[in-house]
Amino acid sequence: MATKIFVNLPVRDLNASIQFFSRLGYKFNQQFTDEKAACMIIGDDIFVMLLVENFFKTFTKKPVVDATKATEMLLCLSAESKAKVDELVEKAERAGAQLPDEPQDQGFMYSRNFTDLDGHIWEIMYMDPAAISGSQS
Repeated sequence: MATKIFVNLPVRDLNASIQFFSRLGYKFNQQFTDEKAACMIIGDDIFVMLLVENFFKTFTKKPVVDATKATEMLLCLSAESKAKVDELVEKAERAGAQLPDEPQDQGFMYSRNFTDLDGHIWEIMYMDPAAISGSQS
């Protein structure tokens, strides 16, 4: 069954968030982008909806977490190599992201993370295909 995923994230400054993620190389679907929301394209079936906080609040009765003070979730994206992990995280840092942790290298898996302008944690990870298929020796 094919499924698309739309992750919804509250942001304080939509234009700043669009500029930040554009510097990382992400594109936006203009059909679903306006002054309240932006549809960031991660992949063919993966999208992140950046929603201005007041608009985000219309979708939930719960308080919105301040991601700079509490962890709401960890967003993990895979990369095709360790070098691509480093490349994306370094772009994020140059664009204004914070790097809260040291790289994690477990041999078969390598990951780094950054927090975006609103404090959301993004983990970028590479896993050796041999480890995924179970054929690692």
